[in-house]
Amino acid sequence: MRTREKIVLAAASVFEERGFARASISEILARAGVTKGALYFHFPSKEALAQGVMAAQGDALELPGGTAGLQNLIDLTLYLAGALQRDPLFRAGVRLAVEQAAFGMRDTTPYQLWIEAFGVQLVAAKERGEMWPHVEPERIARLLVGAYSGIQLLSKFYTDRADLPERVAEMWRCLLPGIAVPGMVAHLRIDEPLAALSSVPEGGLRPAPVPAGGEPVS
Repeated sequence: MRTREKIVLAAASVFEERGFARASISEILARAGVTKGALYFHFPSKEALAQGVMAAQGDALELPGGTAGLQNLIDLTLYLAGALQRDPLFRAGVRLAVEQAAFGMRDTTPYQLWIEAFGVQLVAAKERGEMWPHVEPERIARLLVGAYSGIQLLSKFYTDRADLPERVAEMWRCLLPGIAVPGMVAHLRIDEPLAALSSVPEGGLRPAPVPAGGEPVS
């Protein structure tokens, strides 16, 4: 494992446990097993290190494949719920994105990346005839990212995210009737266990490419 990656993973574990304000460079150094000089060679400040963790939050995720559309989007959000329960790098990136105003940052990149990823699925769903004609994918993508951010934060406070998959399923049960065409909701899997999507692989796998289209729904 390269030095930079060791530092990012060590920092993620400390930031995730303590938050930015209470995280110390000395503890990060101890967990990474590197010198202060090595750390500052890659990250000139604690703020830069936090930004590095936020930028790397998706590196250990292998997103579910399949035909783009509403089902794939639902699967993606349930997969992310599992990742937030298990993957310290992803958890740290999400926590820092929420806390970033406390250390003088206003980086919308982590949110914008997910808005775009969700938007791809929603555009495909509309092209497949899965959604009402008046539904605007970009607006729903922004709504989803905002709702998801709040849901995971509330779940963190109440159950340390133990109930996050259930809360995400609840979100979909409320949202789908307003965006999906009649008859579509009954064909979408929301509550079934997704064993194939639930594991987060170790290592540095990048998010898998998401297909941009699909076949029309009959």
